[in-house]
Amino acid sequence: MTQEEENIIVPGRWDLPFRHTAGRIASHFFHALVEKRIIATRCPRCRRVLMPPRPFCERCFVPLDEWVEVKQQGTLEAFTVCYARFTGLPDPPYCLALVKLDGADTALNHLLGEAELEDVERMKETVRIGMRVEAVWRDEREGGIQDIKYFRPLA
Repeated sequence: MTQEEENIIVPGRWDLPFRHTAGRIASHFFHALVEKRIIATRCPRCRRVLMPPRPFCERCFVPLDEWVEVKQQGTLEAFTVCYARFTGLPDPPYCLALVKLDGADTALNHLLGEAELEDVERMKETVRIGMRVEAVWRDEREGGIQDIKYFRPLA
């Protein structure tokens, strides 16, 4: 390549159905969600409570076998409002949120619902880092992260 060439745009679309084995840790977590319980793993060395649960502590490199239940309420640590359409996600605009549940030391990525997202000025008044949120559950739970429908702001 000696001269500058124009980049070629290759159009495409992915529709990728799949089946994934969740594994021992995620399966235990998902079974608890069916019962409207949110559980996490605790590191025996540093005592951090990891949510979502993990098979080992990435700081201490030790396996995690202790399970603890965390609260269904927590704090909004970060968020972004999405205006692009993606398969399996709500119609835009929607809000992706990092929620640190009470009793956990790490945050869970999920949706923030029941928030004003259409009007940016109103959104700035109602959605803010540090606000308190709580889990809203689906009526029909199947054993997956979507059993939590979304997190909503607490009044």
